Amino acid sequence: MKFFRSRDRVAADQKQRTRASLTRATTLYTAGRFAEAEAEARAVASDWSWPRHQDRPLALRLAAAATSAQGRHAEALAAYDRLLFDFRREFGAKDPRTLILRSNRAQTLALLSRYAECEEECAAVARTAARGKGREMPYILAAARNGLIYAFNGQGRHQEAEALAREALGAPPGADRLASALRLGLARSLSGQGRYEEALAEAERTAESRSALSEAMRYLETGAVDLASATALLGLGRAAEARVRASAAHDACLSAFGPDHHRTSEALELIRRIDSA
Repeated sequence: MKFFRSRDRVAADQKQRTRASLTRATTLYTAGRFAEAEAEARAVASDWSWPRHQDRPLALRLAAAATSAQGRHAEALAAYDRLLFDFRREFGAKDPRTLILRSNRAQTLALLSRYAECEEECAAVARTAARGKGREMPYILAAARNGLIYAFNGQGRHQEAEALAREALGAPPGADRLASALRLGLARSLSGQGRYEEALAEAERTAESRSALSEAMRYLETGAVDLASATALLGLGRAAEARVRASAAHDACLSAFGPDHHRTSEALELIRRIDSA
């Protein structure tokens, strides 16, 4: 009996160490230390010293998110594709963990300009989340709507993006973690309609509310406000101010995410537009 108890104890200790490693990886990710987070998460996923467990797919999902945050969006999408079956088997199709994976995957599609596919998947996730129960569902619904807004804007459907952004911002409390992203989507939709004064006001309103965001959300939205403001300023004919804001967005994104990240590339493209005008 002592042998079996000892073996169980070893397994329990290993599980505790694995969970601690996954927590460290999450902390590194939220601090913007994406390369370290990816390495730590992959180490958790590759630890086969005890039987297969649910921490492995969760670790791989975090590794994929960290990969995307470093600008390796195609690689991240491939990882999400591989994980879909595992999540459905381990947790179920309607489990919040599976829906978060699908939402992350859908928004990665948008970062690769695959907007129609992003729209289809985000709409499906939003329908499931709207019918679901649990404290994570309002956040998942808001994240899916945010993906839809990005997809609508990417396809030039700015009025639809505006309508959905305003609806999402008026939703009951619980999704406020994404309010800043939703406001930036609204600003983008307004610029897309040529309503640059409103877009600039929305971007600046978002900047004022950033102090209420968590450290993780502030980091993940690095450069986004400056980019939205620069786009609106350029539309208003204030090119010199737009250049300053676009440069600030590019420098911040380059430092935070690297040269291949979609936002770094978008800022550089805007700078080139301003310089060629």
